[in-house]
Amino acid sequence: MQKKNRKLCSYILSVMLTVAMVFAVTGCNGNTQAESAGGQDQVQIQSEGGVLGEGSREFPFSVVDQEGDETQFEIHTDKETVGDALSELGLIAGDEGEYGLYVKTVNGITADYDKDGAYWAFYVNGEYASSGVDSTPIAEGESYCFRVEKE
Repeated sequence: MQKKNRKLCSYILSVMLTVAMVFAVTGCNGNTQAESAGGQDQVQIQSEGGVLGEGSREFPFSVVDQEGDETQFEIHTDKETVGDALSELGLIAGDEGEYGLYVKTVNGITADYDKDGAYWAFYVNGEYASSGVDSTPIAEGESYCFRVEKE
C-alpha cells in the first residue's frame, strides 16, 4: 500500500513539475522586448509608434532604421532629459562610458559599429545633436530623432 502511495505521489509531482516548466517556457514566447548589445538593458519594440508614457512634458520622437523606415512617437514624461525619458519607456539602451550613454539599441534595433560601421545618430530639430541624449534637456517645441548611420 505504501509503495502505491509513493508511486502516486511521484507521478503527481512529475506532472506538476512538467506543467510548471511548460508555463515557464510558454510565458517567455510572448516577450515583446529585445536585449540590447550590452545584455543588461531591455528595449521595447514599438512597430506602430504612437503615444507613450505619462507626465506633464511631451515631445515628438522618431526612429529611422537602416532601411529608412520611420516610426514616430509622442513621448509624455516627467523626466528632465530626453535620455531619461526614452530609457524609462524602454526605447533606448546602451553602455555607459566616460562621455555618457553610448546608445546601441533603439526601439529594439541594434546598430553594431564594430560589425558594419553602423551607429545611432541623435538629432534635435533635424540637426545633429551637440550633446548626448542623456545630457539633452527636454525643451518645449523641440523634436528628437535617432537615425541609423554608417561611416
